Amino acid sequence: MRTAIYAGSFDPLTNGHLDLIKRASRIFDKLVVAVGSSPEKEYMFSLDQRVAQVTDACTDLGNIEVVRFSGLLAKFVESHKATAIIRGLRAVSDFEYEFQMALMNRELARDVETVFLMPSLKYVYLSSSIVKDVALNGGDVSRHVPECVHQALKTVFAERKNR
Repeated sequence: MRTAIYAGSFDPLTNGHLDLIKRASRIFDKLVVAVGSSPEKEYMFSLDQRVAQVTDACTDLGNIEVVRFSGLLAKFVESHKATAIIRGLRAVSDFEYEFQMALMNRELARDVETVFLMPSLKYVYLSSSIVKDVALNGGDVSRHVPECVHQALKTVFAERKNR
């Protein structure tokens, strides 16, 4: 069984992420979506909320497992007996960082390949940061995120507005 890991913070999950999840799930027998958490990072949504959002958005995909993740990706990948790490490349600006990470992961987990997928053209510009910024400023992000995430964003910003 060929297993791949797609790790990210998914804060929030975008349709670009979902596009990569769906495409990777067609390539691999099993795709583990690892929702990451780091003590150095500040998140809009809690780890439990992000895991729930990814799980909800992927209910129609039978070969997906959504799990919590922290620490070194190479160790996580080996512990799941995965053969590949999925990474998205939106633009040339992503490449240098992702290339360095792929080389380090190869050094730490020699039998694991990094597979780069480009998002569909309609998602090339999309990022979690952009979605948060647009939503924070009252813009409509409903076309850019799964419905469960759209509702969660509306709730967060309504709560902030009422403070």
